[in-house]
Amino acid sequence: MKILVTGAAGFIGSHLVDRLLADGHHVVGLDNLSVGNFTNLEGALHKNNFEFIEGDIRDNKSLECLDVDFDAIAHLAALADIVPSIEKPKDYFETNVIGTFNVVQFSLKCRVKKFIYIASSSCYGIPDNFPTAENAKIDPRYPYALTKFLGESIVMHWSQVYKIPSISLRLFNVYGPRARTSGTYGAVFGVFLAQKIAGKPLTVVGDGAQTRDFTYVSDVINAISLSLNSDKVGIFNVGSGCTYSINYLVELLKCDFVYIPKRPGEPNCTYADNRKIGVEIGWKPMVSLEEGVGIMLSSLSLWKDAPVWEPGSISIATSEWFKYLGE
Repeated sequence: MKILVTGAAGFIGSHLVDRLLADGHHVVGLDNLSVGNFTNLEGALHKNNFEFIEGDIRDNKSLECLDVDFDAIAHLAALADIVPSIEKPKDYFETNVIGTFNVVQFSLKCRVKKFIYIASSSCYGIPDNFPTAENAKIDPRYPYALTKFLGESIVMHWSQVYKIPSISLRLFNVYGPRARTSGTYGAVFGVFLAQKIAGKPLTVVGDGAQTRDFTYVSDVINAISLSLNSDKVGIFNVGSGCTYSINYLVELLKCDFVYIPKRPGEPNCTYADNRKIGVEIGWKPMVSLEEGVGIMLSSLSLWKDAPVWEPGSISIATSEWFKYLGE
């Protein structure tokens, strides 16, 4: 197939590009490089079946310059992170909502056979039930979560009205090589690994008993690949189907640690009910947390340039978080 991947230079997007190229597809990668890193595409750039276009999904001109002969679109371009979304909600709305609208409208011109939207499990907010199924209450707690859900709503509505065969994948706590470390206070793995390299104690939020459904990036890529080739449509969770405490992750990383204040608006547990995608699409997770952490530690040098966060700098970076989401 000829496949357009938006957000191609990002963490998950670049891994998807590598997989699609290895499977023999022709891939066009679109990215404005505001979040993604061009070095993530080093392995793809010399391939004959890959094209990279620097463009912005908020600007229709970036899409209008593309051919319309795509068989499928995988839409991963988005702004992430909680704090910046609180500080600059307009940016998030323009990228995650209007940008998604633009990409879906472009898919109509292409008459794609499949549209894949990468959604976020943050739409569940603080769930009532675990494991959390796709029909759980939607309860976004901050602008990032809301805008990702609005994007999903556009995709699924266009799928219904305009008959674009679409799948939305709600991802749970994805980690792996190339995970983004920039931005205002990154994800837990980027924070912890940079601290480990620097010999600093790991900053554990709250009491560390909160649990997360850590899902290794290669499992996510398998889910996207299967979805592209599936005749199914709808919304599917993508998670490991297990949930692990932050304290257990600290044990695996074998580091000293300190506790920092619990953050408001965060769930005590994320835990995907992944039975639906298993039954309908045939996906199952393959990489355990222990295996994934081992891979991360074996490639620790990848994190040497990541920012090293300490309790004081974290407190400053998350002040808006506590200001707006605190009780």
